[in-house]
Amino acid sequence: MTPNDAAAGHDDDPSRLIDARLAALGGWRGEALARARKLILEADPAVVETVKWRKPSNGMLGVPVWERDGIICTGETYKTYVKLTFAEGASLDDPSGLFNASLDGGVRRAIDIREGEAPDAAAFKALVRAAVAFNAAKAAARAGKRRRGG
Repeated sequence: MTPNDAAAGHDDDPSRLIDARLAALGGWRGEALARARKLILEADPAVVETVKWRKPSNGMLGVPVWERDGIICTGETYKTYVKLTFAEGASLDDPSGLFNASLDGGVRRAIDIREGEAPDAAAFKALVRAAVAFNAAKAAARAGKRRRGG
């Protein structure tokens, strides 16, 4: 399958769409996003890969999204950086100081990776695990509220 096949909607498997996105990117941006993907899946193998905001009509392959009980993070690419946006980043402890973008946001926090940079693998995995735990706690609270009739 080529990136064009994925863009044309010939394969809707999210992992394959992400593979196609990485292949289409190539270069350091593709490598940075592929490394982040690998670390996310190592941090929690139960994470689900999805692709959102696809526009096959204009060839857009969409944005890779990693979820478990909600969005953990998204992986966007720009000309000079790769942005990993954690949906609930403002609620997460970041003792290693990986968050370096969207710091003024009320909910989200992001890690911008520029050419030649690579966030510390152990710290990144810890951040992913913290996001998974946060989402799980939120999901449990919602389920408890439903059981209580609230």
